Amino acid sequence: MQRPPQEDFSLKETKPHLGGGKVTGDKLTSTYDLVEQMQYLYVRVVKAKDLPGKDLTGSLDPYVEVRLGNYRGTTRHFEKKSNPEWSQVFAFSKDRIQASVLEVNVKDKDVVKDDFVGRVMLDLNEVPKRVPPDSPLAPQWYRLEDRNGNKVRGELMLAVWMGTQADEAFPESWHSDAATVSGADALANIRSKVYLSPKLWYLRVNVIEAQDLIPCDRSRFPEVYVKAILGNQALRTRVSMSKTINPMWNEDLMFVAAEPFEEPLILSVEDRVAPNKDEVLGRCAIPLQYIDRRLDHRPINSKWYNLEKHIIVEGEKKKEIKFASRIHMRLYLEGGYHVLDESTHYSSDLRPTAKQLWKSSIGILELGILNATGLSPMKTKDGRATTDAYCVAKYGQKWVRTRTIIDSFAPKWNEQYTWEVFDPCTVITIGVFDNCHLHGGDKPGGARDSRIGKVRIRLSTLETDRVYTHSYPLLVLHPTGVKKMGEIHLAVRFTCSSLMNMMHMYSHPLLPKMHYIHPLTVTQLDSLRHQATQIVSMRLSRAEPPLRKEIVEYMLDVGSHMWSMRRSKANFFRIMGVLGGLIAIGRWFDQICNWKNPITTVLIHILFLILVLYPELILPTIFLYLFLIGVWYYRWRPRNPPHMDTRLSCADNAHPDELDEEFDTFPTSRPPDIVRMRYDRLRSIAGRIQTVVGDLATQGERLQSLLSWRDPRATALFVIFCLIAAIVLYVTPFQVVALLTGFYVLRHPRFRHKLPSAPLNFFRRLPARTDCML
Repeated sequence: MQRPPQEDFSLKETKPHLGGGKVTGDKLTSTYDLVEQMQYLYVRVVKAKDLPGKDLTGSLDPYVEVRLGNYRGTTRHFEKKSNPEWSQVFAFSKDRIQASVLEVNVKDKDVVKDDFVGRVMLDLNEVPKRVPPDSPLAPQWYRLEDRNGNKVRGELMLAVWMGTQADEAFPESWHSDAATVSGADALANIRSKVYLSPKLWYLRVNVIEAQDLIPCDRSRFPEVYVKAILGNQALRTRVSMSKTINPMWNEDLMFVAAEPFEEPLILSVEDRVAPNKDEVLGRCAIPLQYIDRRLDHRPINSKWYNLEKHIIVEGEKKKEIKFASRIHMRLYLEGGYHVLDESTHYSSDLRPTAKQLWKSSIGILELGILNATGLSPMKTKDGRATTDAYCVAKYGQKWVRTRTIIDSFAPKWNEQYTWEVFDPCTVITIGVFDNCHLHGGDKPGGARDSRIGKVRIRLSTLETDRVYTHSYPLLVLHPTGVKKMGEIHLAVRFTCSSLMNMMHMYSHPLLPKMHYIHPLTVTQLDSLRHQATQIVSMRLSRAEPPLRKEIVEYMLDVGSHMWSMRRSKANFFRIMGVLGGLIAIGRWFDQICNWKNPITTVLIHILFLILVLYPELILPTIFLYLFLIGVWYYRWRPRNPPHMDTRLSCADNAHPDELDEEFDTFPTSRPPDIVRMRYDRLRSIAGRIQTVVGDLATQGERLQSLLSWRDPRATALFVIFCLIAAIVLYVTPFQVVALLTGFYVLRHPRFRHKLPSAPLNFFRRLPARTDCML
């Protein structure tokens, strides 16, 4: 496989003409200040009155046809109505207007040929301009004319104006760019939309004991367990050790529940009669709306629930209510945790579920999705290659979807979106997809929207109040290797409301305190994350228009934990990159020991002598040295946001067999059966090793980022700390510092806090090169 040139995968800084050029310093003044202005002719068809009848019966099935040169848009028609109301808006791109007159025709829908009722002709030179926040233009009544310009019976209410994509009529309007798309479902599929993820809760089911169970076979000791089902999640307790009709468990089961709570929690107590045969001893259904909600770690009161036993009588299920068995449980929705529904490396939201625990926002993130260039053909239509591209951006609970640009390899969206930011150490993900649903209606097992590529941007790597305009490569890994599918042009600005609040965030834990006071196990978190992603993808795919499952899973990096030889190699090289600095120091020290440079060696001898004679200078000298290095590195600080790096990801020279393994199904589809079993086991174990290796690399890269200015605020904090530490340690006797440090490290557990310390929180918030991993 020929290796593509490296410059194809690079990030390019651009100088677009944003906001119509209204720039004041780094701030822009118009509503849509992060995108290029696009001019549109808007036509709002409101209603008509006193329309004449056309059929033999004197009735009329009216609709309006808006014509501008070669472009023609039509409203829906009404059955037998002379005073119809349409309230539809048409938008014609100014770049494509080749006519000087706008023609609005009122027609009568007919089986054979539609009858002409009347028209309104408007000169485009007379159309007024509207710039938000000006109020919308008031519509006017126009008398209808016949084809010769004579006034006829009937009037049409219209509003016509020139505006930009900042106009509130823009998202819901019919676009001349999409004139080939017809049908309400298909038009809904191409419009821009904003979606919200469902609010997710952890549901904790603490199964304590059961009482008065009635097994069918009284002659044996029952082997009882509890099975709990919520939606498509099913969990079970272990078999109770107390083999009686009053078994005990005291075991926790954890589920993910989403508002609104549509499905109840169904619990069944079952007896294992034989190895593959279980008998239901009782069942109960509990609606989640009435379950207690807990914001901290305080215990919740337990309750007894009656178990109903069902019996089959002549093929019908009936409740048996002779005697009620009971189950003792503690149920509550956990509001103090953050429900993880995306890859932990690329989290866009870290807030707890309960809104009353949220802290105030620290700033605003603005994203301008400008355009894309050089997109690859994604499908064939009428014998020619084409691409119908749209973008999806996800940050926090808010997902946005741009409109679909029909049949273009260089689409221009110029849409701007805004998010509230609660934590700077979060990531926004922008994906580009090809729309395969332009004709509405989903066939069973039908087309899936193809992925064109995605971009991730970590907010903490952005300077505040600066507009970043870059063209990002869209890279996708295929079984044949990495492929550049085009470039996407973005404008990003992170505005901070209070610099002190944001700096203070660096000392806070990343996750809510419940994750540290009552931590969940790694296995629990993996299982719960999988359930959360399934719930989010299912809910968003039920929206109208749907945000489909394949899109949500790609944006949430659902398959990132799977084994891949390429990722394992990439993580190994990341560790070697971190260790490379230590190896370089070792070589430098070896050169000093071997007197390769006598002057340097003599200076080191003098420094060593001073530090031995005056040990109190050791720590301040180290901190001063780190401060000077940090200041020295400031001139080489990264000026661009991170982007997908093919070399770091080992994607540009991956072996075809490694890619075949990465794109293999799980379980594997490779014969024979025994090899498949061993192969799957190997991949499962190696996936965990890969994660551990990646986490080790992340810690080392965070150390490197202390002085790299990758996160300008974190480096500034650390550099200032180094300066203050150097000054304090110069003044304070070394013995005092050593004593205080020793006593602090060896302090009694009573004086320790369960939450991580401020230095540890600061360290965990530092960026690593995971953002650049493909």
